Amino acid sequence: MVQRIRRAPLGLALAAALSLAAPSLTGCSPAPQGAAESATPREAGAEQTDASVSAFFQSFTDEWMRRQPTAATASRYFDDPAVQAEMDRQLTPQTAEYRRETLALAERGRAELAGFDRDAMNATDRVSAELMDWQLRTMIEGEPFEDYSYPLQQFGGANVGLPNLMTVMHPVRNAQDADHYLQRLGQFEARMDEAIARSRELAERDVLPPRFILDATLGQMRQFIAAPPAENPLVTTFDERLASADGIDADTRTAHVASATEMVREQVYPAWQRAIDTLEAQLADATDDAGLWRFDQGADAYAYHLRRFTSTDLSAEQIHEIGLREVARIEGEMDTILQSIGRTDGSVRERVDALRKDLAYSDDASGRKAIMDDIETMMRDAERRADALFDIRPESEVIAQPYPEYRWASAAASYTAPPLDLSRPGIYQMPLRPDRLTHFGLRTLVYHETVPGHHFQVALSVENQDLPKFRQTRALGGISAFSEGWALYAERLATEEGWYENDPEGLLGQLDAELFRARRLVVDTGLHAMRWTRQQAIDYGIPPSEVDRYVVMPGQATSYMIGQLEIIRLRDKARDALGDRFDPRAFHNRVLLTGVVPLDLLEREVDDYIAQASQSS
Repeated sequence: MVQRIRRAPLGLALAAALSLAAPSLTGCSPAPQGAAESATPREAGAEQTDASVSAFFQSFTDEWMRRQPTAATASRYFDDPAVQAEMDRQLTPQTAEYRRETLALAERGRAELAGFDRDAMNATDRVSAELMDWQLRTMIEGEPFEDYSYPLQQFGGANVGLPNLMTVMHPVRNAQDADHYLQRLGQFEARMDEAIARSRELAERDVLPPRFILDATLGQMRQFIAAPPAENPLVTTFDERLASADGIDADTRTAHVASATEMVREQVYPAWQRAIDTLEAQLADATDDAGLWRFDQGADAYAYHLRRFTSTDLSAEQIHEIGLREVARIEGEMDTILQSIGRTDGSVRERVDALRKDLAYSDDASGRKAIMDDIETMMRDAERRADALFDIRPESEVIAQPYPEYRWASAAASYTAPPLDLSRPGIYQMPLRPDRLTHFGLRTLVYHETVPGHHFQVALSVENQDLPKFRQTRALGGISAFSEGWALYAERLATEEGWYENDPEGLLGQLDAELFRARRLVVDTGLHAMRWTRQQAIDYGIPPSEVDRYVVMPGQATSYMIGQLEIIRLRDKARDALGDRFDPRAFHNRVLLTGVVPLDLLEREVDDYIAQASQSS
């Protein structure tokens, strides 16, 4: 029987699920404006002798999140409604001073954590302590390379993050939420000006995005301000959500929409135009060199990002070779299937491209509706199929929605976690540009982003009250090798379990997605360590928007397959050790309920699962 975990008795539900399945299984100055009144910062060097490490986790994370209002809204972090409300009317600063204070807090937190005896901790607290130490240390180690993160860019800059917060994560449930929305919208200009100032500072030191990144970002930003203010997503989504908000009558709704429209016209659009002017001025000095290798500390920066994203010590050269090996393996499997369905002419890529076109949706409103309808059907079918492999489920539902059109050109499909209070479901967002309007590979993408991929892994962590809140909310950042590795593992699992039976095109879609991640290993390392050009990466089989993503997020694209290969290795290790006693549900429970951890920590958890399962009768 599948258990859908209910929030209040979560710890008991997890324990029951585990017992049934197996024996065990991103000087501090003031906080953002307005937060200081609610915050009570702990004294540096405070006595810890009488404090448990779990109390430290709570107090440190509370202090951390009081300085992160944007993240606090996304996760609904604070139980105290007054503190959460304070966070919901602010936007996280983007100044150099704020970054320095954050780093100082990380250093202090790590020093305080070292004062606890890990040998005296229970298993969950010990893993949590090691995880927090790893995350804080990783932040501190990244400080020398902070200059290589562009504050304005097409994938994750302020120009993307600010609108996304408001249109996806900021709640509009009642009059207070609506007031907070308008207060936040009134801070857009200041936050964008901070990002503009940072961009200009970096440009003065010859740290510029490649020309093609500037072009992509400019195109996206121009589209964002092209529509009349009343038709901007910051207004239209607000208007739509006000319709179902409690305590908002028609006159109030009209007044709020008018206020939002005025702020977009008088503040948001001028700020975006200043950012556009700033980036246009940088075009003359930019080059088309794509990788980190072009900077003085580029090699060290890339090695850091590989450690950060894969949680391993694999070098760029090693990862490149793994990618080449996996590309050859997967293309061989695909060739066999393609020949079996009569597609024999051309390279694997040419035949797959032809299949993708043959399975395309129409590039119009009808086609876009059809693909979203099919995604909904696929999600629900995956939930049914997962019963045999998962005996615990998140309480949170998952829904699918398209990105706003201004993001279609650059966005990748993505999953946004539900908040702690479960007031919003998990959200799968899909860009509806022409190259994504195809049935080819769609099922696999759904499995990756929703069930049994990101939604199962992330939502279960959010709902797992046995974990400290910094782990439930990923307050100190995620670990991509685990989360993306799991999602790619979920894709493979669907194949192994026969979900593509009598569907060779679907199986080809799964293999093509895996091939895509293998090519990422080759391309990401090629761009940043081996002086590949953007065109080389495109010629290797990576779409231009994806190449541009790897340029602004060095190393992240390597985490998927590195993580997947490790989870498969650990699964096979457990299966070999346990033989008939191996239960895939028990293995999945242990991995998912461990929560996001570095891969070496995950192996220790799996080894413990093997040891305990081996002792069972």
